[in-house]
Amino acid sequence: FILPHYFGAPDETGRKRPIPVEGSEFTMPCDSLIMAIGQTPEVEPLISDTDLETTDWSGLIVDETTLQTNIEEIFAGGDCVTGPDIVVNAMEAGKRAAESIHRYINGLDLREGRELEGPYESDIEVDTENVQKEKRIETSKLDATERKGFEEVNQGFTEDLAKREAERCLNCAICCDCRLCDTVCDADAIDYSMKDEIIEEKFGNAIIATGYDLFDPEAIKQFGYEIYENVYTALEVERMVDAAGPTEGEILLSNGKKPESVAIIHCVGSRDENYHKYCSSICCMYSMKLAHLIKEETEADVYEYYIDIRATGKGYEEFYDRLLEENVKFIRGIPGRIEEEDEKLIVYSDDSLSDKQLKIPVDMVVLSPAIEPRSNSGEVAKKFMLSKGEDGFFMERHPKLAPVNTSSDGIFLAGACQGPKDIPDSVAQGSAAAQKADSMIDAGSLKLEPFTSAIDEDICAGCKTCIKVCPFDAAVFDEEKGVARIEETLCKGCGTCVASCPSGAAYQFGYKDEQINAEVIASLEEVPET
Repeated sequence: FILPHYFGAPDETGRKRPIPVEGSEFTMPCDSLIMAIGQTPEVEPLISDTDLETTDWSGLIVDETTLQTNIEEIFAGGDCVTGPDIVVNAMEAGKRAAESIHRYINGLDLREGRELEGPYESDIEVDTENVQKEKRIETSKLDATERKGFEEVNQGFTEDLAKREAERCLNCAICCDCRLCDTVCDADAIDYSMKDEIIEEKFGNAIIATGYDLFDPEAIKQFGYEIYENVYTALEVERMVDAAGPTEGEILLSNGKKPESVAIIHCVGSRDENYHKYCSSICCMYSMKLAHLIKEETEADVYEYYIDIRATGKGYEEFYDRLLEENVKFIRGIPGRIEEEDEKLIVYSDDSLSDKQLKIPVDMVVLSPAIEPRSNSGEVAKKFMLSKGEDGFFMERHPKLAPVNTSSDGIFLAGACQGPKDIPDSVAQGSAAAQKADSMIDAGSLKLEPFTSAIDEDICAGCKTCIKVCPFDAAVFDEEKGVARIEETLCKGCGTCVASCPSGAAYQFGYKDEQINAEVIASLEEVPET
């Protein structure tokens, strides 16, 4: 006997109640009947012998945080507290009750430090304005006519469907706020109540190691980057080689096949009058490394287009010789253009060694882009009062005598922010910069420049011109006296304030007017013959 129902208005528990559809009942004969009925907690044996408090529907009443009942030795959780619910919530209640029982047995506070355990609602807001909404991908099911045995009905996702379903995730929360990290942090270092704040700290030394950016080869249209599918940068091929990369360590074309021929082009954007005149230092070696990996992985014919091979490090020349033995073909000349023809990339170039024009078809082209200064290097230079060279990299105080120092005491350089360099050079320079900073801390004193500037307070008009023009923030204003003064520890003796002072109050030690006049007179005096 079957009586259809429909959902009516919610009752006092918030659940919609089923209401019979009048006149819709009917009878259906069947061989087997499976009863899918609801469930209620069986707490009668407990409450009959104890004073446990229960709800109207016989559920146990517990403390929301500790899950302790009105009888302090008894804790409860799961469906006997919440009513019918999911397994995950029952497991969470079991763990929460176990923590409470542990504290109770050991005489500890049941509530201390548990305020943030929940339940709680996430306050993360998701911006979906420009997101294309798609329905959830449904898993395929075994056809009804084939469901005659114990075969799995739910067939799951195919690889393509799994990817499409995963791509629906916006990764909006980054941290999904599950707070499981708090349960395993022995140091109790996690504080969910913390808010974003800006903290100001004072430091006596700083090491600038901001790194570099890679030149965007899309600017050189003749190389076909972002135009032809199988033109990649060296970094993109590096990701292919990585076992955790998009192709799981295989070097593949856009059609999923392995390339049979590959062209690697050096100096893309470097040693070029139109982009960067300098050598990027690392291009030759990482291009040859990729040639070796490609040769090893695919056994493809590899062509290296270069201007000069600059293999100056330890073992670098030997590695170059090894590639020659592996039959990697080196062509001295940068291609003039790359075109696509019959699913092949045609590389046009001049070989300066053979004095021939070459036209070589390949499956893949790998571009080795230049190293260039970070896009925010100007902002960093302004904050730390650093000088930049013509190439845009930070300048050291002296290329030989002070290669990690800057014009500002206590500010040191490390790595490619100073100029293109390989990993061993960056490591060595980083160690040197750290040692320099450490030595300043240990010294306890600072050597000053002998020719710093000063202000004659009797003449100073308080116009603050020197404060505006000082590149080292050494000029400050004394509000009580109404005059400017120079912080000797910051002054580098550049003389900008002396040249700009309208009242002549600023002067530089060793360069006062009378001293300069004396030097001029002495230089003009005739030296008596002896």
